[in-house]
Amino acid sequence: MDFFTLNKTKRTEIKIKRSRFIGTIKPVSTIDEAKSFFSEMNAEFKTANHNCWAYIVGDKGETFHSSDAGEPAGTAGKPILQTMQKHNLSNVACVVTRFFGGVKLGIRGLIDAYSESVEETLKISDVKRIVNILEFKVELGYGFAETFLYNANNMNALIVNQDYSDVVKITLSCEEDLSEELANYIKELSNRGSLKVL
Repeated sequence: MDFFTLNKTKRTEIKIKRSRFIGTIKPVSTIDEAKSFFSEMNAEFKTANHNCWAYIVGDKGETFHSSDAGEPAGTAGKPILQTMQKHNLSNVACVVTRFFGGVKLGIRGLIDAYSESVEETLKISDVKRIVNILEFKVELGYGFAETFLYNANNMNALIVNQDYSDVVKITLSCEEDLSEELANYIKELSNRGSLKVL
């Protein structure tokens, strides 16, 4: 499964039964970055009734947390988080700020409102796929270098660097999801003594 993050911070505002919901989503790469963003939002919207938040970090969305920030349990942080997860997002943090308009929304209404705020913000957001890149460094003789590069190129590898001295040193990169064939090829050549893995 592919995961996605944002290119830049986006914000939208919606009104539901006189309450204002301001959704702000930001790309982050660590939990500390997410927490710093939440502090910024709390400072910017210090007069708001609630600044509810969630974050997801990791190449595969493996680390996540959310907070209802004073709203009834499960009505804010969880819907924010679940909406981001539904879109396979990671390395993102989201704050939905609420200015209470005097009309209570009820449990279902709150869940729908916080989810809708995130959805509206994602509609205007530029997303990009999170790609984990692996690097392979090998050393081999001149006689085999051209064949090796030709085969590696056909296995989704990109040439990062070539160093020609008494031997040829080559650095390749490849998307992790596409790297199995290349990794097996290099391992096989190493076992045969055709190249040395650096």
